[in-house]
Amino acid sequence: MSVAKRRLLIWGGLLALLVIGIGYALRPQPIHVDLAVAETGTLRVTIDEEGETRVRDVYTLHAPLRGQLQRITAEAGDVVTAGETLLAQIEPAAPAFLDIRTEAEQQAAVEAARAAYNLAAAELNKAKADLTFAEGERARARLLIERNTISRRTLEDAERAHNVAQANLATAEAGLKVREHELHQAQSRLLSRNEIRSRGDACECVAVTSPVSGLVLQVMRRSEGVVEAGTPLLDIGDPADLEIVVNLLSEDAVRIKPGQRAIVTGWGGDDLKAVVRRVDPFGQTKISALGIEEQRVDVILDFAVPPEQWRSLGHGYRVDVKVILFEGEVLKLPLGALFRQGDTWTVFVMEQGRAHVRSIVVGQRNNLSVEIREGLKSGEKVVLYPSDRIKDGVTIIQR
Repeated sequence: MSVAKRRLLIWGGLLALLVIGIGYALRPQPIHVDLAVAETGTLRVTIDEEGETRVRDVYTLHAPLRGQLQRITAEAGDVVTAGETLLAQIEPAAPAFLDIRTEAEQQAAVEAARAAYNLAAAELNKAKADLTFAEGERARARLLIERNTISRRTLEDAERAHNVAQANLATAEAGLKVREHELHQAQSRLLSRNEIRSRGDACECVAVTSPVSGLVLQVMRRSEGVVEAGTPLLDIGDPADLEIVVNLLSEDAVRIKPGQRAIVTGWGGDDLKAVVRRVDPFGQTKISALGIEEQRVDVILDFAVPPEQWRSLGHGYRVDVKVILFEGEVLKLPLGALFRQGDTWTVFVMEQGRAHVRSIVVGQRNNLSVEIREGLKSGEKVVLYPSDRIKDGVTIIQR
């Protein structure tokens, strides 16, 4: 073989190898993807929200009247008995200080009352003198009538005058007592705080007892001091009678009905079962952390397990609540495998190493999985989180 042919053979071989290498390098590469398998399993659809435990019936003890509250010694957690446990005592409060003008007015009122008393005393003396004179006139008239010296009419006038004098005396005595009490009333308005305090031993305190049996939940006013009527003092309730309140968005609350099951988590113990008892018929406007107005509705739940399992919970404890809307055995897929094509849900199914678009019909869903009603069979593999590189018929390989 000549040198020219040998060179041609060598360079031709190298060129062929180069072409084959370039072709191999430029061939379509399968796209690495994550796959999920359609399988039958339990799908649970819930509405999740934070809740709060509370005693079903909380009794707030209020001050029944204005007065000086003695220091409350009860502590949160103390056991109380209805009608027996003394929780607070209220005694009369000292009056307010008198300013100069008010004190002068009260002094003038005392002097006026004293003058009225003296006037009543003088009228009493006059009434006594009139009665004494009337008694003398009546005695003379009775003596003269026996001698037929005066007429019967004169005797009757003397009797009447005596009766009038007696009535005037009784009126004067009553008037004197009225003026005496008015004087004492005016003088009492000038009593100093020290004098009132020295007489306080004779005053009766109002005892405030527990209206129900249970535990003291909270002491809202402990220190001694003046309280107004209606001031809250303590909260009392039975921690063994707890319920759960969850504040849900109104669009979630309309999907909940009484009797639906729920799961209580995030309270520091094992999961607890609960049942929806009531959905409040009114909503409340609240501002979210982002400053958005929201309509929220309170949903009340009862525990569906023995109290021994949640005994450590108390009034106002935080819990996580999952209200179950649906739970059953279904064919399901991870939610990340689905995407929309128009109004249809679709997935990429792996068949013989290639991705093929397939329309499906979905049912119930939660944040992670979705029910597949039509379009897939159990065991089929679909592309999870498909990118824009995935097309119908493209070659794929599991990552």
